[in-house]
Amino acid sequence: MSKSQFEKAVAIVQGLPKDGPIQPSQDEQLFFYKYYKQATIGDVNVSRPGLLDFTGKANEEAYKQYVDKLIEILNKAGTDEAKAQIAEIEAA
Repeated sequence: MSKSQFEKAVAIVQGLPKDGPIQPSQDEQLFFYKYYKQATIGDVNVSRPGLLDFTGKANEEAYKQYVDKLIEILNKAGTDEAKAQIAEIEAA
């Protein structure tokens, strides 16, 4: 999963209208928040040994989880707008 796909997905999630046809549940919103924080900040208050880039791997996995969940929600919506947003993510 690329960082540009993640950034496009974040823009879509943050731009969802409160009264629009796509309404993530509270659990889904918490999922997005969790993986957004993991991808952008990483683990908090944890020192890492310098041998391997564990943070980079965790960020990439967070990107993937975030984007995959958004695509799942957009597929459920099945609207033309949702399909266009999926295409935007995949093109990023």
